[in-house]
Amino acid sequence: MTEDHPIPEALRAELSDWRRWVSRVVVLSFAALAGLSVVLMTRLGEHALDVFFKVQQRWFWAPLLWTPLCTVAVVWCTRKWFAGAAGSGIPQVMVALDPETSPTLRRQLVSLRVSLGKIGLTSAGLMAGLSTGREGPSVQVAAGVMHHARRWLPTGSGVKDHELLVAGGAAGIAAAFNTPLGGVMFAIEELSRHPEQRRSGLLVAAIVLAGLIAVSIDGNGTYFGVIKVEALSWALLWPGLLVALSAGLLGGLFSRLLIQSFSPNASRFSLWRRQYPLRFAAGCGFAVALIGVAAGGLTFGSGYDTTKQLLEGQDKTPGLYVALRFLATWLSTWSGVPGGIFAPCLTIGAGIGSDIANLTGHPYQAALIALGMAGFLAAVTQAPITAFIIVMEMVDGHSMVLSLMACALTASGVARLLSPPLYGALTNTYKAPAPATNPER
Repeated sequence: MTEDHPIPEALRAELSDWRRWVSRVVVLSFAALAGLSVVLMTRLGEHALDVFFKVQQRWFWAPLLWTPLCTVAVVWCTRKWFAGAAGSGIPQVMVALDPETSPTLRRQLVSLRVSLGKIGLTSAGLMAGLSTGREGPSVQVAAGVMHHARRWLPTGSGVKDHELLVAGGAAGIAAAFNTPLGGVMFAIEELSRHPEQRRSGLLVAAIVLAGLIAVSIDGNGTYFGVIKVEALSWALLWPGLLVALSAGLLGGLFSRLLIQSFSPNASRFSLWRRQYPLRFAAGCGFAVALIGVAAGGLTFGSGYDTTKQLLEGQDKTPGLYVALRFLATWLSTWSGVPGGIFAPCLTIGAGIGSDIANLTGHPYQAALIALGMAGFLAAVTQAPITAFIIVMEMVDGHSMVLSLMACALTASGVARLLSPPLYGALTNTYKAPAPATNPER
């Protein structure tokens, strides 16, 4: 009697299923392309910001003309050719994940065409000097690339469209922040609605691969460098709690303000925005320019350099920096340009932590800045684990792990009392068909 050998049989079954191997090659290939697309957007965004700051440094008043004109141009191009690319990109992916979304609307929100438009228009928004980021857009860009893989998968592969969208969106976060673990948690907190999506080893591998592609090109550095924090003590408790409560309060108000701004019946400004989108965009761009000029240029762009300076102890921000960046980010988002809020939120959070450190005279300034970054991002997105992991991977050592987690959870809890989840609420904006392409409508 021949004895069964389960391991050889399992290996034979694995190797004999060609569909499974083709599916793996296709999914991982498109994951690599998703990572490359995020790297491309990163490079273009950095170049666009360099162009803006060269103009702004040569003529300090130039943004008063440059920013509104560029904003109008970006909004016009978006509405005419890439209506699904407006805004962050995360609500669009969430709508695409809804089983009730029609195939036509899904193609308007996630496709290779929309991804290419998103890359160019997000970079153009940064060249305008608007207070936007590229991290939210990276979710839509990578999701569009990954979703295209379905055309190359063999029949009966078992890989679903929704799984590709979840993996793509998470891969975008992983590649943008160089935090594969953050991408996985983002998929679980914000995108995934089906438990089987969370158990797919192939899709997790795709998320990690996209992050590795970005690392191999841009290097193994963290997003804002390494946050060096000395050994902590109980003296951090009360300033840290103040940071968490302040970040939660301001983050909840910011989230509620954005939701109300995009509500169709919120105010006469919303009506004006709907009737005259280009004039409204010009007004928002001019207001952002006025704020930037008043702040000495510190509120222009994503805030990456300002955050890095704060973390390095070079606080050159004015006393009203948090309020000014808050307003600039709100107006930039409300204008209708493609752009995200992750980086500006991290900058606002860093400013909150720095202000409280200066107010209390606390020696752990870097620690409070890190807490503010995690707290404000968690409050706005109401995805505390993702926010905690993104900031945690920037910290040198593990001394702040529990503090960051507690701050993110506290701030998110406070924000939840003031506002519903931001991205879930904004999905209603994209559930209707694309607007007409009339230049002013």
